[in-house]
Amino acid sequence: MMDYQQTIDYLYHAAPLFQNIGAGAYKEGLSNTRALDEHFGHPHTHYRTIHVAGTNGKGSVSSTLAAILQSAGLRVGLYTSPHLVDFRERIRVNGKMIPKRRVIDFVRKERAFFEPLSPSFFELTTALAFVYFAEQQVDVAVIEVGLGGRLDCTNIISPDLSIITNISFDHQQFLGDTLPQIAAEKAGIIKAGVPVVVGETNNHEEVREVFVQKAKELDAPLRFADEEDFPPVESELKGEYQRANMQTVQCALSELQKQSFYTPLLTENVIRKGLLHVTSLTGLRGRWQQLQEHPTLICDAGHNIAGIEYAVSQLLEQDFNHLRLVFGMVNDKDFTEALHLLEQLKDRATYYFTQPSCKRALPAEELARPYLQKGFQNVQTFPSVSAAVTAALSDAAPADLVFVGGSCYVVADLLEKWKDDQKD
Repeated sequence: MMDYQQTIDYLYHAAPLFQNIGAGAYKEGLSNTRALDEHFGHPHTHYRTIHVAGTNGKGSVSSTLAAILQSAGLRVGLYTSPHLVDFRERIRVNGKMIPKRRVIDFVRKERAFFEPLSPSFFELTTALAFVYFAEQQVDVAVIEVGLGGRLDCTNIISPDLSIITNISFDHQQFLGDTLPQIAAEKAGIIKAGVPVVVGETNNHEEVREVFVQKAKELDAPLRFADEEDFPPVESELKGEYQRANMQTVQCALSELQKQSFYTPLLTENVIRKGLLHVTSLTGLRGRWQQLQEHPTLICDAGHNIAGIEYAVSQLLEQDFNHLRLVFGMVNDKDFTEALHLLEQLKDRATYYFTQPSCKRALPAEELARPYLQKGFQNVQTFPSVSAAVTAALSDAAPADLVFVGGSCYVVADLLEKWKDDQKD
């Protein structure tokens, strides 16, 4: 019988894993999802759901809502992706990861059924999450979309609320080359009569119109969080970009408070408690997360251009003596635009270019090349995140800031190293 690691290796190899092979892991359409759902007896119909799509901020918004619902005394399922260190991070109930034994049993018992379907990794993981939440008798599950929305395998649920955080360029090979095209894919999670909250349209009138028309077509009440006036709230999640996420959360909460199930639960004290304890309640990591002081070490999992732009603007506001930037990307992101953004930091930074330990990693030398061609002296390359972080921390003075980012897989490698370092 397979142990946990063998089971995870099987899942990675038997079902295409997006982080390893990218486009080849993407399966368009819901036929496999519906077959799996039918086989397991439609488990997602046994609990309430909240559906969260968007280019950036999905994880922060999903985890914050889950923390608040947990603070209200509910049993809450949380399904997010990707994981950083352990596969089980994707599937949690009240912050606790699904047990290893349940993952093993799922594969052992069900592989004879699912192997002929040749499902994707995400299709299988979603089926496991939905089944596990039903078994655990959760009251509500917060479900984060994997990719896009319309054809994402989470899109079989009938949620109490749909949330679309924002629209930026990412995964254009699947979702379209223009913001309105991407918005149309995300708008695919809007359901008939189900209220929908859109976090940001960034004053893009065509994007806004996509949501207006889709909501009108389905008679779904629609609110734009960035067009409403919400007071600033104190949250455990730091970073300038969390302001927009918290606006989205506040708008979502005010919409949920209209529904009789949530009205008595979502009190001011409950909301405050959830906002201040997101990481301990849900296990969220890698969002402007500070790991140490003197020198300060911060990581952030923002991995597309909008996410990197947020990180750069945040770094420009930080107080430090010198910035040591550990940065890596995967090969389907726009690294030339990312490098253009990072150049804003060049007068105060040393660049430690590296590559994450996944098959889609962009070689560190390729990232560094444009800077070296321009004659930058403050550029180094490293074959692994661990080596780059070790060098940056070794070079850093107590008043320096070491920032690690560019890809969630870079942050995952850092957290794996950090976990091991803390054992020593």
